[in-house]
Amino acid sequence: MSTGMSPATTPDGAWTIRRVLEWTSGYLREKGSDSPRLEAEVLLAHARNCPRIQLYTAYDEPLPESVRTRMREMVQRRAASEPVAYIVGHREFFSLDFHVSPDVLIPRPDTETLVVEVLERIKTLPQPRILELGTGSGCISVAIAANHAQAMLTATDVSTAALAVARRNIEQHGLSDRISTLQSDLYAGLPEGARFDVIVSNPPYVRLDEIESLDPDVRIHEPHLGLAGGADGMDVLRRIIDQSPAYLQDAGWLALECAREQTAALKDRIDGAGRFADCRIVNDVSGQPRVLIARKTEMVWN
Repeated sequence: MSTGMSPATTPDGAWTIRRVLEWTSGYLREKGSDSPRLEAEVLLAHARNCPRIQLYTAYDEPLPESVRTRMREMVQRRAASEPVAYIVGHREFFSLDFHVSPDVLIPRPDTETLVVEVLERIKTLPQPRILELGTGSGCISVAIAANHAQAMLTATDVSTAALAVARRNIEQHGLSDRISTLQSDLYAGLPEGARFDVIVSNPPYVRLDEIESLDPDVRIHEPHLGLAGGADGMDVLRRIIDQSPAYLQDAGWLALECAREQTAALKDRIDGAGRFADCRIVNDVSGQPRVLIARKTEMVWN
């Protein structure tokens, strides 16, 4: 097994799970990985077609040449900054497994905060109707539907390739009867008169001048369509906010993921619209401002 180095072996020359993990962890660390041991385990479990936990119960088991070959190829791809999730083809989100490809952004733990906030708002509604704008892999819609048995969702995306990934994940989790997909540039493809209890989105919000400074994993491999949000990163966010009252039920909720430095300006925009109340900023799992949530005020007729 050679990617420019040779892994350690047992005294009898066998390349065991333990030794391959040790060597791969060291190699990926040299290549700049932030979590080399975890990545080595995920890759080797994929190469062996087994759960990660089985690696620990078979530490001294020699690996056959076919597995070593697969592992070598994947390690080379990871050393070239390709994300592990794309290499193995899936990623966990909200304790659910999702298929991912370079057509969609990789689900991240920070976005789970968005799901938690939506679930909190709909827990007492008998059959909430939810619109997700820019669904990507479908992880947000699937996580919501999987945790509210009566929720009905419409998941939109402008990308046909992304929608294909989302549909695969929706079907995998048995939710095709409650999540419909629609190719649409934000609200453009929605039927006239459509109204929702919640509009949720994790839209593109990276500033254009930040794209080149992103980690190579993201900059080279993840779709820029799902990242770039214009000069200040808020082009799509502003469109979502400004048009949302027309598609929200009275007392419906708008829930958005954004960057820490954008939260104050976006909150001002929501407050200034005069159509929302209870606007607040929610921190993600790492304690950073991440989610904006606001309730549409009810119309008062004089």
